[in-house]
This record gives sequence, C-alpha cells and structure tokens, in this order.
Amino acid sequence: MNFLVDAGVVAIIVALVSAAKSVGYPSRWAPLLSLGLGVVYYVAFPQGSIQTSVLYGIISGLSASGLYSGVKAVVTTPQ
Repeated sequence: MNFLVDAGVVAIIVALVSAAKSVGYPSRWAPLLSLGLGVVYYVAFPQGSIQTSVLYGIISGLSASGLYSGVKAVVTTPQ
C-alpha cells in the first residue's frame, strides 16, 4: 500500500462524490457511493489478491466518506 497513492485515491473519491451530489445524487447514499468507488478502483488496479484489493477499497471509501463529512462539518459550522 503506497500511502501517497492512497491519499490521492481518497481525494479523488471525495471529489467524485461531491460532484455527484452537486448534480442531484442523494446525500444519504453518498457513503455507499464512496465505498463503491473505492472498491472499484482497487479491484481495477489490484494491490495483491482480490481480498486485499477489496479491503483496501473499503478502507479508502470509508476514509473518503469520513473526510468529506469532517470537512463539511468544519466548513458549515457557524462561529
């Protein structure tokens, strides 16, 4: 697992989910979309066995989901 590549994948997933939401994708399904995008990426570009690739995809998708919601909470919180 190359951490620079993984960070880039997480950032790309966040951007794709944000773009999907801006064109009308329901917000409540955004974590599932990020999870799916992560799994699809790592299965398309495997990092070893299929089980390992799926696990990396799940980790990246959940990381992207948490990153998006964390940034959203910080940005939209009134001060």
